[in-house]
Amino acid sequence: MKKMNILCNIFSLLFIIVISNTVMAKTIQIEFTEDDTYSKEVAYINVGDTIEWLPKFEGHNVQFLGGPKMNSLPKNSEVDAFHSVSFDVPGVYLYHCTPHGNMGMLGLVIVGNNFHNLKEINNIKLSSTAKSVLQRLIKINKLN
Repeated sequence: MKKMNILCNIFSLLFIIVISNTVMAKTIQIEFTEDDTYSKEVAYINVGDTIEWLPKFEGHNVQFLGGPKMNSLPKNSEVDAFHSVSFDVPGVYLYHCTPHGNMGMLGLVIVGNNFHNLKEINNIKLSSTAKSVLQRLIKINKLN
């Protein structure tokens, strides 16, 4: 009987943890700006959080170039469209605007404060301008 009570307590505790993490998930909004940038270039989020990209200015989208699981990157958005992604895998994600990526319109998402794949992100082939922007974001945010 005692073992059954202990198992029930453990199950209840695990259920509360799972539910509280789901309820506490946040949503962050990032806008496309008139300056061909994202309003937040580096977003720090927790596992389970969601980012919404808002098309405040025309001609932009979100295309993922890298992440912790390269074979299952989040879906890309259409140009001028609202886009929402929930992040369930910790690590660093690199994305850019397809029409303006070579000009340096890119952003990073850091999920779970986990940088295990930063070297792979840093090795993604980019234009010299975009590479310079990526290096600036890494340096400013002290990601290396």
